[in-house]
Amino acid sequence: MNEDIIKILKTVNYPGYSRDIISFGILESIKIENFTINLNLKLNAEDKTKDEIQNNIHLALKDNFPKFEISISYIDSNNKIDISSNISALKNVKHIIAIASGKGGVGKSTTTVNLAATLAKTNKVGILDLDIYGPSLPTALGIHEKPKLNSENFLLPIEKYNMKLMSFGFINDESAPTIWRGPMVSRMTEQFFEQVHWGELDILLLDLPPGTGDIQLTLIQKIALSGAIIITTPQDLALLDVKKASDMFNKLNTPIIGVVENMSTFKLEGFIKDINNNLINGTMSFKDQIYKIDNGHISIDFEIFKGMGGLDESNRLDVPLLAKIPIDSDLATCTDNGTPYVYEHKTDITNYYEQIANKIKSIISEKNDK
Repeated sequence: MNEDIIKILKTVNYPGYSRDIISFGILESIKIENFTINLNLKLNAEDKTKDEIQNNIHLALKDNFPKFEISISYIDSNNKIDISSNISALKNVKHIIAIASGKGGVGKSTTTVNLAATLAKTNKVGILDLDIYGPSLPTALGIHEKPKLNSENFLLPIEKYNMKLMSFGFINDESAPTIWRGPMVSRMTEQFFEQVHWGELDILLLDLPPGTGDIQLTLIQKIALSGAIIITTPQDLALLDVKKASDMFNKLNTPIIGVVENMSTFKLEGFIKDINNNLINGTMSFKDQIYKIDNGHISIDFEIFKGMGGLDESNRLDVPLLAKIPIDSDLATCTDNGTPYVYEHKTDITNYYEQIANKIKSIISEKNDK
């Protein structure tokens, strides 16, 4: 009868997804006694999907077992299972944070690398690049070697810039096409969690691929995340996909730390002189904006991509807008050269990454105090 119940529960999808509650690992146990089916589910008290899942389970089971009562109990928030604690490779990793966006090309990898490099100044930090189809870490940090295995056949992360690093790009031939089906993607993702010897880390940053597919679902099913940072650009078109990623984390009770808006503006700076080559003071009008000229220096922010993506999403989620990072060719150059921008430059952009890092550290400190 237990097998029949499980078969039926496989028809009950997690709200908002085409994947069922059994594959998500939500069912803890089944016990049948005195014409009552007792189900114990791994859903804490604050789970927003709890009532909908409960109703759907009742509907599914009542049709097949009309003579039985259905009793559902939950593992509450104080007893919530930390799935990642069962993965030996992660047992000494204190906090895991996802860098995510439903949209490609918004700067997740650039953000991950520079945020990790900033955090690594005072913390033990790792990066796991989970983009199987288009891994960025080999290029972003100039790594062309393959990881080695230890005596237990665990992959050893490559260490550079005081960080521990792992990417599918380290073990796959860069020139070979990557053609993977869903189950293979999920299994590779699990191996990255279970068979990499991370050692002791304060923070592991996960550079997620675009979308809300197999990698993201495997991640949330297997790992207890400390939080997620959502990356967007200003355009409304980008925000359509970003919202899907944000809502995925919300539905599965992963706290969203905040939103980062990349490619926010283009800053133009320079000096203005008069006909006698003297630096001037005053103001200048450009496109209905008045700009101050201070001892010849002027700074103009151009909104190349129109929209309020970062602010709109942070307001919708009721989380902080952590930073609005402008377009800077040096960011692209550093990424192409395999060097973190924050190690090469001391600018407003460097300060923005430090602000994001400080927010993460404050959240971690609060969690540690609890």
